[in-house]
Amino acid sequence: MHFPALTSTHARSILALAICLACSHAVAVERADTAASRAVPTTHSFAIARQSLVNALDQLSVQSGLQIAYSSDMAQGVESSGVSGQMTAQQALAQLLKGTRLDFEQNGANAVLLKPRPQASGPLELGTTNVISNQLGTVTEGSGSYTPGTIATATKLVLTPRETPQSISVVTRQAMDDFSLKSIDDVMRHTPGITVAAYDSERTSYYSRGFAIRNFQYDGIPILQDAQYSSGHTLTDTVIYDRVEVLKGATGLLTGAGGPGGTINMVRKKPTSEFKGYIDLGAGSWDNYRSEVDVSGPLTESGNVRGRAVAAYQDKHSFLDHYQRQTAVYYGILEFDLAPDTLLTVGADYQDSDPQGSSWSGSASLYDSAGNRISTPRGFNNGAKYSKWAQYTRTGFATLEHTFDNGWVGKAQYNHQINGYDAPLSALLNPNATTGKAMLLTRAYDGETTSDTGDLYATGPFSLFGREHELVVGTSVSRSRWIGRNYTSAIYTDGNSHDYFNWDGDATKPGRGPETSYNDETTRQSAGYMTARFSVTDDLHLMLGTRVNNFEVTGTSQVKDTGKVMPYAGITYDLNENFSAYASYTDIYLPQREYRDINDKPVEPDEGKNYEIGLKGEFFDGRLNSSLAYFEVHEDNRAVTDDSYVNGSIPGLDGAYKGVESKTKGYEAEISGELAPGWQLQAGYTHKIMRDKQGAKLSTWEPEDQVNIYTTYKLTGPLDKLTVGSGVRWQGTGWKLLTNNYTTGTQDNFSQSPLWVVDAMARYQVTDNVSAALNINNVFDKKYYTNIGFYNSVYYGDPRNVMLSTRWDF
Repeated sequence: MHFPALTSTHARSILALAICLACSHAVAVERADTAASRAVPTTHSFAIARQSLVNALDQLSVQSGLQIAYSSDMAQGVESSGVSGQMTAQQALAQLLKGTRLDFEQNGANAVLLKPRPQASGPLELGTTNVISNQLGTVTEGSGSYTPGTIATATKLVLTPRETPQSISVVTRQAMDDFSLKSIDDVMRHTPGITVAAYDSERTSYYSRGFAIRNFQYDGIPILQDAQYSSGHTLTDTVIYDRVEVLKGATGLLTGAGGPGGTINMVRKKPTSEFKGYIDLGAGSWDNYRSEVDVSGPLTESGNVRGRAVAAYQDKHSFLDHYQRQTAVYYGILEFDLAPDTLLTVGADYQDSDPQGSSWSGSASLYDSAGNRISTPRGFNNGAKYSKWAQYTRTGFATLEHTFDNGWVGKAQYNHQINGYDAPLSALLNPNATTGKAMLLTRAYDGETTSDTGDLYATGPFSLFGREHELVVGTSVSRSRWIGRNYTSAIYTDGNSHDYFNWDGDATKPGRGPETSYNDETTRQSAGYMTARFSVTDDLHLMLGTRVNNFEVTGTSQVKDTGKVMPYAGITYDLNENFSAYASYTDIYLPQREYRDINDKPVEPDEGKNYEIGLKGEFFDGRLNSSLAYFEVHEDNRAVTDDSYVNGSIPGLDGAYKGVESKTKGYEAEISGELAPGWQLQAGYTHKIMRDKQGAKLSTWEPEDQVNIYTTYKLTGPLDKLTVGSGVRWQGTGWKLLTNNYTTGTQDNFSQSPLWVVDAMARYQVTDNVSAALNINNVFDKKYYTNIGFYNSVYYGDPRNVMLSTRWDF
């Protein structure tokens, strides 16, 4: 197979056109001014200890703002003697590379490219080139690794996993590519310690340690989202992301209002310093077709302007009867080196999710009208063919960061996001026990949430008592307005009676009817925050932080809480060259306006404390990371169903909640990275138990025990073009009390036995640029529920399915 060569001129032209299409606007780009090369070199104060070259380069990039690009295998296993003193970034880099087989060359006003020294003995095979680090942590794309080099989600300090005193799981670009994780739902199923609950065909929720994860971040920027309606976050396509970070436990220091489950941070792909890209085409079970294109590289001769454009389209049917979904994704990003120490980033992304035949409130009822258990096939879909929950997301973002002469970095970020939905929904209610006939419940919802978030902070070193420490000082402000309209008085023209057990989705679409309720809520949050990492000794580091938070909701709901102080404390101690002990503490603060009490008032905020202690390990120069943690979560006002409420006693209030005290205890273990050359692994085990003040268990559907193991191995010798892998998810018993007859109040204890779900993959490198991959999910076709009891319904996990894809890298 032969492909025509792309010249640099052609490449830049294609890339410029693609970015214009992805961002939906034109961007004027000027050539770099030669005055930049004549500028007086900027010096920095460096203090980088002897360590692996990977980590040393990471720290140099963070401290100076210099972008360093190199092939992923060049620095593996190489040690650097470190560097200390006042000098330019290039001088410091030369010191770090001293004694190695590597050198560097300028690759733009503020970027360099590592290369082998001419005198180096033996050939050095170069892999994919990528920019390795920025204030968000290490770029994982092109690393081939299942573990990150550095992360910044927990505190905005760029630290290795071992240096971070809190549990965090990272699904890298390599893991997403290997196991065909095309959606955030797929990533969460892959992530150790996370449970994915599907409410229906368009809505999912993620649980960590028994708590719903409510916080979403994009490039470290928290997004205020409406909690009552799906806003597109859980349908996010992963094609535009470098990695997904899941910080477990309370994260109030940087997110403010949020639950104790954790935070999902989606880190976008960045432009590369040289031209590259790929095209990926795939086809799979249930007429699942997908295409991706990704183009990246410099847009000027000097490389001071770089861009990237990504597009994907998927037309996917399902194991559910009469259901399909089309998804379109576009992403464009530009980086401008305004000066050697100043970087401007602007970009936009766009996603549409357009389903047909959406299920609603599960996919099938558990009981008939008399409370008898009923059974339907796994593919049963309670939605009508015209039922749909369409969602869309539009995002624009900008970042400006500057590195000062003293090693400090200032960063300003802005994110504007629109999340909308249009949901004309119809789904069968439970059937009549005698006739088997069922009525459609038809309602329509449409609305839009507009969110604006700004964040400004500075970070850098400072000296105290003869030692160097690190500090972050920042402020953030967010505003989110949700406007929603509900139509709950549908007009039926066909009698509204259907044979439940022979349902095929065919029905006459009812009239929408008049608007029955209107919501207009504005949520505002502002805060100042600060974190310091004190180097008490070479081995002992203390982290202290605080956030002063203001939270307010106006409009349909009314909530106000100002001056809320949220402390954070963490400590790490290096036991030896491989292991560190750690402990951390933070507060919990979660407004609960979506939960109404028996007086139709919002339940008071859930507040409490989050404790964690553990042990972290780092091996093979950071290529393998491990952790073992014990955690406790104490809640003062967790919202649970209030059974004393009489349904219908307050018009429009379908159910009521009350706050209770609860305590969650558990432990988890995780390992990720390279066990041996060519062998990647991400695995974890989590155990948790949650009880109320009286000792009764809560959150029982989320399993008390679960295991995730995903691994791949690149064969050697004659089969060195083949990579094989497998994934296993196991979870213990989950159970829930269900009311099977609302007239008598009779209850069932519904239980799902422990289960295993096995995935498999294989990839063959046909040529240097072309590969083919096969992914099989649920290899043994395990039948199981992902959710139970949501309006007395069930939703099944996907049966066995296959995806075959081919990729051309250029």
